[in-house]
Amino acid sequence: MSGLTIHSKLKLSSGYEIPLLGFGVYQVPADQAESCVGEALAAGYRHIDSAAAYRNEAPCGSAIRSAASTIPRQDVFFTSKVRSKGMSYESAKAQVDTTLRESGLEYLDLMLLHAPYGGSEARKGSWRALVEAVEEGKVRSIGVSNYGVHHLDELEKHIAELEAERGGKGKGGILSVGQWEIHPWMPRHDIVEWSRQRGVAIEAYCPLVRGERWGDKALQDLAEKYGKSAAQILLRWSLQKGYLPLPKSITPSRIRDNAELYDFEISQEDMAKLETKEYAPCTWDPTTSAIDN
Repeated sequence: MSGLTIHSKLKLSSGYEIPLLGFGVYQVPADQAESCVGEALAAGYRHIDSAAAYRNEAPCGSAIRSAASTIPRQDVFFTSKVRSKGMSYESAKAQVDTTLRESGLEYLDLMLLHAPYGGSEARKGSWRALVEAVEEGKVRSIGVSNYGVHHLDELEKHIAELEAERGGKGKGGILSVGQWEIHPWMPRHDIVEWSRQRGVAIEAYCPLVRGERWGDKALQDLAEKYGKSAAQILLRWSLQKGYLPLPKSITPSRIRDNAELYDFEISQEDMAKLETKEYAPCTWDPTTSAIDN
């Protein structure tokens, strides 16, 4: 993907646009999150990825509101996620309102179901709550996180059922975004193929593999060849694969460095050198959970 800039966006199936580069705030303490998001916005990021479970929606929203004098709210894409514990129609509906209140924002750009736990009825009810939130103008786009292909196939059935139950096409909601741990050692080809066939945007969390692969020879060789850090190579790889990477850092210099991705391009030959057949998650992997879990 040549011609990318930090302002590059992707049009979602919902009709809204999402900036390709995101800033993740997983495990960012609440007392540091506002300054970290402020640093990210100053560095050019316009896409902030949070979650109810991260307990930092309030400072993220505060940073977005504080920057409103120079960065209009509509230029910042804010994501949160419904807690996977105790997932249900009622809890998902309540979470949307809680996130709006906590963040102080008038609407949420994207709300995801954080993981496919709770069983089929809970997943369907939670999805319905997000569909209703879109209809009410509280949320603009919706999606899922950590769903395996079997969960995604089920979601398609739920969408069709909701269309029949709620009055026709479109009433079951639009799956715009899926978020997964994706990097060269966790390529998830089956999920990527499923998503691309349906126009679902693919967000990649842990794109830097938590630093666990800095010593990889292929990665180090490319970092040396391009005069970039290993982190920058991995993030550029993710962008060129067509993913939306969500790097996280609490260090201002790294926040800025992780956005310096647009003055080089990895050749197709070198992109292939990073490809692996490994299945090595560096964090939890709910995609493998049973459909009745």
